[in-house]
Amino acid sequence: MASKRTRTETLRAKFLRVTIPLIFLSVIGVFSVIEYLTHRSAVERLERSLEGQIQTQAAALANPLWNLDDEQIGLALAALVTSREILSAQVYGEERELVSAAGEVAETASSGDLVQLSREIVFDAGAGPKVIGTLEFVATREHLWQQTLNRLLIAAVIALVAVAMEVAAALYALRTIIGRPLAALLASIEQRRTGGSRQPVIWESSDELGQVIGAYNEMQEKQAAYEAELSDARDTLEDRVVERTAELATARDESARARTRLNDAIEAISEGFSLYDNDDRLVAANSRYKELLNIDDDMMQPGQPFQSILSAAVDRGLLADAQGGPERWVEERMARHRNPGPEYLQRYANGRYLRVSERRTEDGGTVAVYSDITELKQREEELATKSAQLEQLSCQLAKYLSPQVYESIFQGRQEVKITASRKKLTVFFSDIAGFTETADRMESEELTQVLNQYLTEMSKIALDHGATIDKFIGDAIMVFFGDPETRGVREDTRACVRMAIAMRDRLLELSDEWLAAGIAHPFRCRVGIHTDFCTVGNFGSEDRLDYTIIGRGVNIASRLEQNSNPGEILISYETYAHVADDIDCEERGEVKVKGMAYPITAYRVKGVKQEDSVETGQQVLSIVSILEADPSALSADQREDAINRLSKALDRLAAQSNAEDATE
Repeated sequence: MASKRTRTETLRAKFLRVTIPLIFLSVIGVFSVIEYLTHRSAVERLERSLEGQIQTQAAALANPLWNLDDEQIGLALAALVTSREILSAQVYGEERELVSAAGEVAETASSGDLVQLSREIVFDAGAGPKVIGTLEFVATREHLWQQTLNRLLIAAVIALVAVAMEVAAALYALRTIIGRPLAALLASIEQRRTGGSRQPVIWESSDELGQVIGAYNEMQEKQAAYEAELSDARDTLEDRVVERTAELATARDESARARTRLNDAIEAISEGFSLYDNDDRLVAANSRYKELLNIDDDMMQPGQPFQSILSAAVDRGLLADAQGGPERWVEERMARHRNPGPEYLQRYANGRYLRVSERRTEDGGTVAVYSDITELKQREEELATKSAQLEQLSCQLAKYLSPQVYESIFQGRQEVKITASRKKLTVFFSDIAGFTETADRMESEELTQVLNQYLTEMSKIALDHGATIDKFIGDAIMVFFGDPETRGVREDTRACVRMAIAMRDRLLELSDEWLAAGIAHPFRCRVGIHTDFCTVGNFGSEDRLDYTIIGRGVNIASRLEQNSNPGEILISYETYAHVADDIDCEERGEVKVKGMAYPITAYRVKGVKQEDSVETGQQVLSIVSILEADPSALSADQREDAINRLSKALDRLAAQSNAEDATE
C-alpha cells in the first residue's frame, strides 16, 4: 500500500498563522477601545451642547412668545434646525397648542440615534416668573457614528500596515535567530539520513537553540560511540555465533549417539549438568560435566550410582577437599546431595574450583549444575595480591610524607589541591655544623650510613613530640608544630623546644657511639626556633604538590639557626615567652638577621628546669665534708638521702658539661 504524502507546514507558516491574527486583533482591539472612548466623549459633549442651546433658546423665545410674535419665533426655530445635530424644533403654548415648528425627522432615522429635549419657556411680566410655553426639539447623533466609522477605517489601514511591519520584522528575526541554526541542523540531519558522515553543527550560542544544537552534537558523538560499540559487539557476537555454531554441531553429533533427547538439550549448556533419579542413579549428563569431573566414560554411563562416581573421583585423588579424610568427606558430600541446600564450592587437585548447585525435582530426583569459577577465583587471588601490593606501596609512600599529613589525606580530612591558610606555628631549623668539611673527611658509604642514622634518630624524636616534618635539605631538618594537628600555640611551642633539647642530648649519645666506631669528627648541630604566623598548605602545580610553610616566621627560624653556635639552641623572644616557665634559658642578646630591618632578641636554651629544688654548692660540699670526716655519723635514712642528692648533682653537672662542650 502506497504511503500517503502528508502536507508539511513550515515553521515560518506556523509562526505567521499564529502571529498575524494576534497582532491584527491586538491593534484593532486597541483602536476600538480608543474609538469607543472617543465616541463616548463626543456624545457627552453633544448632549451638553444641546442642553446649553435649548436653555438659551428657551430664554430667547420668552419675549416673542409673550408678545405672540410668530414670525420671530419661526425665524428662531429655522435658525436652530440649520445645525446638523438638530432635526426639528417646536414651540408649544400654555395649553400644549403648537405655536410654531421647523424641520422634520426622517423616517429612516434610527430611534437609537435620536435625542429629544424639552425646556419650559418662562416670562417675568412683573408679577413673578410664569411658564408661558414649552420649547422642544429632536437632535441626532448619526454624524458621530459616521465619524467613528471613518476613524475605524483609518485604524484598520494603520493596523494592516502595523501587521505588515511586525510580520516583516518577525520574519527577519525568525530567519536570523531561528532559521539559520535550524537550517544548519536540518542540513546535518539530512546529510546523515542520506548516508553521509556525521558533521557537528557549528552554532555558538547559549540560548535554547544553542542548547538544542549542543545536545544534538553530543547525541551525535554518543551515537557514533554507540555504533562503534555495536559494531564491536556485532563482531564479537558473530565470533560467538561461530563458536556456538561449532559447539552445536558437536552437540548434534554427540546427540546422534545419545539415547534420549534430554542429552541433546543439556549438551548445549556451558556448565556441567547432571540429572539423577530418586535412587541417585545417573539419568543424563552432558560432556561438560564429564570434562569437569575428569572420570572415565565407563563410570559416566546412565544408571551409575552417584556415590560410585564420587568414590571414583576421590580414589583418583581428583578432589583436593577430600584428601584430608576421604571417607568422612564422601559421607558429608552424600548428605548434601540427598538434602540440597545453598550453593557451595568444590576444590579439585588440579587447582580448579567448581560451584555446585543442586536442586530436587518433582519426582524426587536431583539435578545439579557445575560451574567452573577457576578464572574468577584466580582473579580474586590476583585482586588480593594487588591489594597487598597497593597497601605495601601506600606504606612506602607514607615514608615520603609526614605521618600527620599522610593520615589527613588518606582519612579525607585534607584535600589534595592547591590551598593554604594562615596559622601561628612554631618553626624548627637545624643543620650539622661543618658538614661539608666532615663529609670531605669521610668515605661516601660511611657518610651515608652516619647521615641516615642521624636523620632517622632525629625524625623519631620529632614524631614522638608531635612535629610535622617538612623536609630534609641535605643535612638540614625543617619541622614545624601547629598543623595539621595542634594542641594550642603554647603547648606546641613547649613541645618544639623539648624536642630540640632531646635531639641535642641524643646527638651527644650518638657522638659517643660514632667515636667508639672510629669516626673522629662526629656531627654537631645548630638549632633555631621561632614562633610566628606562617602560611601553611599545599604549594606547587596541579601535577606536583608540596605540603610546606612559607613566611617571615620560616625565615627568622632559619636565620636563628645560622647564627647559633655548634651544639647551641637559639630561640626568639616569641618562643621564649611561651616556654620561660619550663625551660631554662639565658639571653643571648640581639641578633642581626639578614632581610630584617630590626634585630631579634635571641635566647640560648640550657635545658629543662628541674621540678625538685636545686641543691646549692654549699649544701653539696657540706654533704661531701661529712662523708670525708665520718660517714658513720649519718643515719641510714641520711645516707640514702645523701646518695640521692649527690646522684642528682652529678647528673646535672654532667649535663651542664656536655652542653658547654657542645657550645664550645
